[in-house]
Amino acid sequence: MAINNNGSHSAALELCYESINGSCIKTSYSSGPRVILYLAFGSGTLLAVLGNLLVMVSIIHFKQLHSPANFLIASLACADFLVGATVMPFSMVRSVESCWYFGESYCKFHSCFEGSFCYSSIFHLCFISIDRYIAITDPLVYPTKFTLSVSGQCILLSWFLAIAFSFSLLYTGANDAGLEELVSALTCVGGCQIAVNQTWVLIDFLLFFIPTLVMVILYCKIFLVAKQQARKIESLSSKTESSSEGYKARVFKREKKAAKTLGIAVIAFLISWLPYFIDSIIDAFVGFITPAYIYEILLWFAYYNSAMNPLIYAFFYPWFRRAIKLIVTGEVFRGHSSTIDLFSQKK
Repeated sequence: MAINNNGSHSAALELCYESINGSCIKTSYSSGPRVILYLAFGSGTLLAVLGNLLVMVSIIHFKQLHSPANFLIASLACADFLVGATVMPFSMVRSVESCWYFGESYCKFHSCFEGSFCYSSIFHLCFISIDRYIAITDPLVYPTKFTLSVSGQCILLSWFLAIAFSFSLLYTGANDAGLEELVSALTCVGGCQIAVNQTWVLIDFLLFFIPTLVMVILYCKIFLVAKQQARKIESLSSKTESSSEGYKARVFKREKKAAKTLGIAVIAFLISWLPYFIDSIIDAFVGFITPAYIYEILLWFAYYNSAMNPLIYAFFYPWFRRAIKLIVTGEVFRGHSSTIDLFSQKK
């Protein structure tokens, strides 16, 4: 998190609140760019909300999708859905209008939500990578290791750690300790400014970096194991294989595809959020000099990650495309729709 100065360095004379002393200066866009920005940000917001809602409904409604791994994916979709519902719409207005019109209280809530859902996504992805690692390296024992109970504990831990950290950091004021003069100088009516000092920006970065490092290491191991298993399956294909070996090969192929898809989701997350975290940590050590428009670009680049996962699932998972069709056409409201076989029916 960095200071978003909402146009305080702008030379424009228009104010966020014309009748209030100490109002922030407003940087206005002409009508053309404003429409384009609202369309761009609005479409991303809509996709994040509707796309992740479809993921959650699909996994919750269809019994065939009730698995520990899929419940983790549904919880991850919930975090992305909440970004689209509680963060992106308000950030859209702030980014385009360069003013915060939603009150000081919600400014802090908005920043807490932003941090909570970001870290929740990171922790979910980390647990998902652990799940995929166990599924690939020991597919026959995997169902007894990663149970519904274990999945539930991972989900609760992901949400609790993220929410507890973000809210305690901002509501205790630990984030801007030592930056009081800077915050006071930049505070104006119509601004939503969150400063994070050097100590806490380092902790922020470590909370991003450590789970990321775990994910990268595990996915590297996953694909090394997958390569070895693929060679073994090829060597067995020319021989008469036992039923147990054939079953193990089929399970491996399924888990490998799931690992590949979720690996792409991890890469998309890193590409989206890494520039923001790097800028935040540099900004804190050089005096918060990042221009407001650069900060907004990096932030929206990160926000758009919440809209990407449903697109990844739709591209790689035929069962998700089938589920979307059943939901959109209203077939899910028919009796026994929850027992439909999404894997064997035609797309």
